[in-house]
Formats: sequence, structure tokens, C-alpha cells
Amino acid sequence: MFLRSCLAALVVALSVAGMPARAMVCMEKSMTLDEVVDTISTQSGCESAMKVFQDCQLTASGDVDLGAAVEKKCEADFMPGLNGAQKHAYQREMRVCDRKYRNKSGTMYLSFAAFCRAEVAQRYSQRALKAAGPKTR
Repeated sequence: MFLRSCLAALVVALSVAGMPARAMVCMEKSMTLDEVVDTISTQSGCESAMKVFQDCQLTASGDVDLGAAVEKKCEADFMPGLNGAQKHAYQREMRVCDRKYRNKSGTMYLSFAAFCRAEVAQRYSQRALKAAGPKTR
């Protein structure tokens, strides 16, 4: 009986490992998670990257990758202009997002943390673009 259970678990594990990337419907087409990340990365700016994230969210652990792509896109707007104290403040806000859902179980909380982090990056981007004026948009 134990051997049968172990073999069944092994079969399930091997079948999951060999599965192709799962697709989701995003922006009215079927896309893999990597394709959505690429779409976010190729957006013209932070706001449009966040829009893709919102439209394609999974409310699960896959949102961590999507949120990281948004963070990277948004950080390009402000990170080079931050001084040491401002970078520290930004990192502190990101850690708040991480701690907020740290002790929660379920993949939806990973999604919530990813959105929190992306929103922090988006706010910093908006402030930097506003301070720079209309010429940088």
C-alpha cells in the first residue's frame, strides 16, 4: 500500500514537471507567463506596464514575476535620480509590503505583496516624472 502511494506521487510529480507552460488570457489573447512579463517589459513606461499587470493578474504566485517586471520598468524612471537616503526610504517601503503578508498562507498573499511593491514603484515613478516636468514623458 505504501509503495503504491509513493509510485502514484512520483507519477504525479513527473507529469507536472513535464507539462508545458500554462497559458492565460490576457489582453484578449492567450499568453504564457513569460510572454506577459515580456509584454510588461516592452511597455513605453511605468503606467502602461502597471495597466498590463492589472489586466493580466492571476491573483496567485505568478503575479510575483509580473510585479517584478513592473518594478523594473518603473524604477527606470526614478532610481538613477535617488540619493542614498531616498533609496533607503524606497527599500523600506518595499520591505513593508513584504512584511505585510509574510505570515499569511495562500498564494493570493504573494500576489497582494507583488501588487503592493509594484504600487510603491509606480508612486515613485509618478513623483519623479511630475518633478521632471512634461518634457520627460
